Amino acid sequence: MDFSFSMEQEILRNTVRQFAEKEIKSVAREMDEREEFSYETMQKMGELGLFGMFVSETYGGQAMDYISYIIATEEIARVDQSHAATIAAGNSLGIGPLYYFGSEEQKRAHLPGLCSGESLWGFGLTEPNAGSDAGNTQTAAVLDGDEWVINGSKIFITNAATKITSGVTALCRTGTRQDGRPELSCILIERGTPGFDAVEMHGKMMWRGSNTSQLYFDDCRVPKENLLGPRGHGFYQMMQTLDGGRLSIGAMGLGGAQGCFEMALKYSHERVQFGKAISNFQVNAFKLADMALEIECARLILYKACWLRDNNKPFTKEAAMAKLYCSEVMYRCANHSVQLHGGYGLMKEYDVERFYRDQKLLEIGEGTSEVQRLVISRLIGAA
Repeated sequence: MDFSFSMEQEILRNTVRQFAEKEIKSVAREMDEREEFSYETMQKMGELGLFGMFVSETYGGQAMDYISYIIATEEIARVDQSHAATIAAGNSLGIGPLYYFGSEEQKRAHLPGLCSGESLWGFGLTEPNAGSDAGNTQTAAVLDGDEWVINGSKIFITNAATKITSGVTALCRTGTRQDGRPELSCILIERGTPGFDAVEMHGKMMWRGSNTSQLYFDDCRVPKENLLGPRGHGFYQMMQTLDGGRLSIGAMGLGGAQGCFEMALKYSHERVQFGKAISNFQVNAFKLADMALEIECARLILYKACWLRDNNKPFTKEAAMAKLYCSEVMYRCANHSVQLHGGYGLMKEYDVERFYRDQKLLEIGEGTSEVQRLVISRLIGAA
């Protein structure tokens, strides 16, 4: 067994880490405080090649493996979760469905701009009454001649309301199957289409520098050719997309946990109480040891799942495990790190406060921890 990364992957890790330290760390706190999306760092991430990393060069991608993409996401998340969310959603949820399920015409129309970072694309799945129960999608699309007429709404959609967003993929109810269950299909809706509106959401606890929106469809008409893949394949496409997306969330959890650990270790060496650095007290040293242990375990399970994906082996169970474990490891590391910082860990001038808030979405987005346990239990034959 070989647990080492290739030379190219190590170079990528170092390059992205240096970029994150130089370009993102200096603005992350301000973007969080002002609840603003940074178009400047978005452009720089695009220039660095952080979008379309696993897409072939034919469509403007970087033609890298999925592990390389996860490495980049982990390194961005080590510094800031909001920027990592832009990368993760931009690749897994925005680019992924178009790349894997789109027609040649759809790919050539949308992927080059998305892979360069010049534009973003949203993945409209969650609805006010359809979160974990995504099959209960109420947004409806009715075929009227050569057009789909779409009515409904989506909520908590990342990257869908920026000024460079070029469109969204929306999961819609397009009919009823023979077994009585809803027929679900994915449809592409471009920005500026009459009847389509994307509204930015504010007042978030976490990922305040990431764009989150609500989508509204009011007799929105798009050509029937905007159907993504075969009609009725929407649920399958959604599940395939979420498998890859869960690896992205796992990378955000791993990177965030690493960032929390490094902040805690540094502070515990600097903070002196009772005449010595607090890292010398066993109760604190054990916290740091536990963090290091769990981060190592998280890294192993995440990269095993990515290896399975890159080698075209089943990885649904491992993706759910990686997403679940890495997100909860970040929770424990953020909690320990705040505790080690004491009162300063509760102040915005210390980045660990932002990491503590940002972590929570990892246990909710792209399938809650409870849903991951449900998926795992089914795949191991327990339910």
